[in-house]
Amino acid sequence: MDILQTWLESSDVPVLTAFILGLLTAVSPCPLATNITAIGFISKDINSKNRTFLYGLLYTFGRIVAYSLLGALLIFMLRRGIDTFDLQSEVSHWGEVLLSPVLIVVGVLMLVGDRLPLSRFGLNASERSERLRGAWGSVMLGILFAMAFCPTSGLFYFGMLIPMSASASGGYALPAVYALATGLPVVTVAWTIAYSMSNIAGFYQKMQVFQKWLNRIVAVLFIVVGIYYF
Repeated sequence: MDILQTWLESSDVPVLTAFILGLLTAVSPCPLATNITAIGFISKDINSKNRTFLYGLLYTFGRIVAYSLLGALLIFMLRRGIDTFDLQSEVSHWGEVLLSPVLIVVGVLMLVGDRLPLSRFGLNASERSERLRGAWGSVMLGILFAMAFCPTSGLFYFGMLIPMSASASGGYALPAVYALATGLPVVTVAWTIAYSMSNIAGFYQKMQVFQKWLNRIVAVLFIVVGIYYF
């Protein structure tokens, strides 16, 4: 953490500064909680190493989409002298408000979805919970977690990255660099789980035995982080 802050203070290259800001965001307590949750979500499919790594990439892609689109809007407004304070406040507020119930609902569906009497209303809990997983779920999780700004990530993104991007040449690309850095820990862990552990004899076969318990642990993790944000 101290090393990153030292690099940030000495950096005068916008791309490098954006990347360091992203790393600082990723290791800050509040975003770190969401990254740990994302790792648990992605590693549920540990029996397929390619899929595990792909989900890590898609999670990061979701963060890139969210930060880039929001950044483009804010940079456009700043370059035309429009006050962005109200928009920043609304995004930060609603991001935190929505994250908690979404995580709790998803966690409950993953945990007891099969036992809920939703079929009476024409809903299949198993199918619904399955759609929350996989490739599409990883992208949506990245978007959701990116928009859940806490004080630290809000300061780095709104207070430092966006003003720098508005004044820098090629500034529209900087939020994507920042987003890539925020998702780098998840991609790294996903790669480690998928490939470094793949050489352990029988690892995936043994993990299949614990798959049910792993799913329950991840569901509880979603609920706990949702309560934490609440």
